Amino acid sequence: MPTGVALRDVREQLFDAADRILLRSGPEALTSRAVTVGAGCAKGVLHRHFTDFDTFLTEYVLDRSTRMDAQVLFLREAAGTGTVAGNVAAALTALFDSVAVAIVALVTFRDGLRARLRETWPAGIPVLTRAAEILADYLEDERARGRIAATADPATLGAILIGTAHLLHADRTGPAPTPDDLLRTVMAIIPSVGPR
Repeated sequence: MPTGVALRDVREQLFDAADRILLRSGPEALTSRAVTVGAGCAKGVLHRHFTDFDTFLTEYVLDRSTRMDAQVLFLREAAGTGTVAGNVAAALTALFDSVAVAIVALVTFRDGLRARLRETWPAGIPVLTRAAEILADYLEDERARGRIAATADPATLGAILIGTAHLLHADRTGPAPTPDDLLRTVMAIIPSVGPR
């Protein structure tokens, strides 16, 4: 990129480039040089906006955790509509069709990133932990409406659903589970009180 050309929303350009690299080539290919080339800017641009590459990665992961919220927050409005299993399966599909699985690999791959995340995010991987919380809130709403068993533990179910869906989606090179596969899995996990 020529010197002196103003970039708009540099952070988002860099984060989008990181998404593309992660999805295409995995965490080992995610370097500061690859990100700046992918964003179409000079390497110095990244370092003008972030102290170092681990700071960039930390802010990237936290940003994508917040963005992921929009992909599963529709559950708040879905309570009491459709089927519980169908709503959960749709949320899990939206989550795992995003960059979430690649972010899990990134956090696992980079020790420095994990250490930085622990400073602000005490447990788990932000993308998955936040999604489990959103699922738990949704399931609590459905339990209050009598659409899942009164004895259900929404927090535990949220964690189980995220873990199971992650296992189904973890192999980025193989075929993703079909919507029917995911729906059957969700139906096996959530204790129903009536027709699903």
